[in-house]
Amino acid sequence: MAERSFATEVQKLKLGKGETFHGEGILAVTKALLQAGVSYVGGYQGAPISHLMDVLSDAEPILNDLGVHFETSASEAAAAAMLAASVNYPLRGAVTWKSTVGTNVASDALASVASSGVMGGALIIVGEDYGEGSSIMQERSHPFAMKSQIWLLDPRPNLTSITQMVEKGFELSEASNTPVMLELRIRACHVSGSFTAKDNVKPAFTLAEAMEHPVRDYGRVVLPPSNFVHEVEKIEKRWPAAVSYIKKHKLNEFLGGSTGDVGIIVQGGLYNTLMRAMQLAGLADSFGRTDIPIYCLNVTYPMIEDEVRGFCADKRAVLMVEEGQPEYIEQALNTILRQADLQTRVVGKEVLPRAGEYTGQVLRNGLQAFFAAHAPGKAKGTKSDQPLDPKTQKQLTQNVPQRPVGFCTGCPERPVFTAMKLIQRELGNFHVSCDIGCHLFSILPPFNIGNTTMGYGLGWSGASAFNTPAGKRTISIMGDGGFWHNGLTSGVGGAVFNQNDNVLVIIDNGYSAATGGQDLLSSRADNTNRVTNQPIERAVRGLGVNWVRPVNTYDLGKMVRTLREALTTDVKGPKIILAQSECMLNRQRREKPLQRKAIQDGQRTIKTRFGVDADTCTGDHACIRLSGCPSLTIADTPDPLREDPVTRVNNDCVGCGVCGEIAHAAILCPSFYRAEILHNPTRWDRVRAAVRRAIIGFFQRLDERKRARYSFGGTS
Repeated sequence: MAERSFATEVQKLKLGKGETFHGEGILAVTKALLQAGVSYVGGYQGAPISHLMDVLSDAEPILNDLGVHFETSASEAAAAAMLAASVNYPLRGAVTWKSTVGTNVASDALASVASSGVMGGALIIVGEDYGEGSSIMQERSHPFAMKSQIWLLDPRPNLTSITQMVEKGFELSEASNTPVMLELRIRACHVSGSFTAKDNVKPAFTLAEAMEHPVRDYGRVVLPPSNFVHEVEKIEKRWPAAVSYIKKHKLNEFLGGSTGDVGIIVQGGLYNTLMRAMQLAGLADSFGRTDIPIYCLNVTYPMIEDEVRGFCADKRAVLMVEEGQPEYIEQALNTILRQADLQTRVVGKEVLPRAGEYTGQVLRNGLQAFFAAHAPGKAKGTKSDQPLDPKTQKQLTQNVPQRPVGFCTGCPERPVFTAMKLIQRELGNFHVSCDIGCHLFSILPPFNIGNTTMGYGLGWSGASAFNTPAGKRTISIMGDGGFWHNGLTSGVGGAVFNQNDNVLVIIDNGYSAATGGQDLLSSRADNTNRVTNQPIERAVRGLGVNWVRPVNTYDLGKMVRTLREALTTDVKGPKIILAQSECMLNRQRREKPLQRKAIQDGQRTIKTRFGVDADTCTGDHACIRLSGCPSLTIADTPDPLREDPVTRVNNDCVGCGVCGEIAHAAILCPSFYRAEILHNPTRWDRVRAAVRRAIIGFFQRLDERKRARYSFGGTS
């Protein structure tokens, strides 16, 4: 169950020639793939292209009608290896994943397919997850393209450019026998717009034909001596063919003015942001019209030297807008110009930040600095992001609390780390090796648990150096998504083989929750197109793990006891705790619509909520410190003799009960209560409620009379 369904939107993929397609970038990419006659598509979900996998999954009936094979790959490496189908056959194939972490995983297969070369068009669609909104290390896809000689497309973020680059990407790949990488930033993936559609095209050469007439060419296998020939072929044949195609089809664009002694060179994906910055600086109007010459690099690798020289020949200076570091394009520009004995000044990182996302404000400041030095009076305004003065900064810090990201309300992973905090009180601190996934939020407040994270499914491998006798054991974390991606072999298999004596906690929430709630092998839900219900416990026992303990994560007491046993048992060998409960987001997506419909239909339904008795709460707030649930907040105490605010449960509560469990496990707090909200009550429900109100009211009035007598000095 993905976080978003495209079941309705995918019908737009059936639009034909001349019709207008309206939608967002991810949907447009899928339409472009079908228009280009793709034969197969695979990939691994991950922001910012998670929804591309979801669209493809929802569009499987349409893909099947066209004879297009779609596969949810086990990892990015598995997806990249699919491109092997295009090495010997004229099959167009596309794969997709989040970069750069996904490209890291896929690098071996990418290097191999780039070495052997392709006969059919091979397109790699990567989500360029760079900038302050990213959750990964800040690296770029550019060096991977350069390292393996894969051509890199970076289209302007509008649907016409994006769809054109998808189609031209296949053609460029076939013209140069080289895989092509197309990078899409978050804004490009979700930009809305329109373009004129074309008819979908069935593959000219089918997968079945390739299977029935297999072709073997030793010259395409990456082994000596073929691999040495590949390297020469890259330079003497593929590179010139790519340059020729890019120039002939004008994939790069010359925009803005045609003359001027200063200009701008920009990565295609940053064009929209640049135009906004130019508008703010008075260099363009609101429709993007400007007299400043702009060279837009929809292809950032390889560089087209003729175009670079022609653009720069009559200019004193050009501004290179290249996000991230190192400044690969800026260095290439300088090399091209100096070899041609052109003295055009290339200005880039001296006026723009070396690292970090290039927002509109950042580019505006860079533009103003560039034009102030090389075309005074051209740009209007002043640098507008002056740092706050110390007094204002102090006031901001005092009045605006930090809001670190954290688990969702009711998340089944929260009690796992609460249990670990409680065990730390008892046994002391221990080394925790984290993994990629929602559980990584445990590193942040209020848990502050976790020492390192090395990659998806590498939680246990990240602690493998500590497989040595000591007074304590380490704890490693792994999600079910990471387990099936990489952790089964590199983590569990390695631990069994090397007789690891430490502990692994596998968060089994039923989905690839961190990437949008897609199904996995171990998902409990039935999936019409995939095989599910393959238990993780069976897999780890099959590898030779004997100490395995499944635990319902919401049973905090049992989770604490199981962790204690794992950390203190005399049993040697790998120990695995399966922390099992369904992802609350997916559960709510499934149950809420059913619940709303039941209420509308007049059916009796019960919603469970938890609350705090303000008169009983002491303001200790252990429930907040050990939980961090967004539904827990504070409120003024009703007791005039107390100063500390009390805990309050807001309307976000989903009734998981963890807060009460935590409070009792931590300090035996009696202030939490459970309430059931009843919709469409029966006659018996109303009678029972009336009796309860009468009994409670009787005791309340009795208590009030006693209080009144005591307050006036009376006796009982």
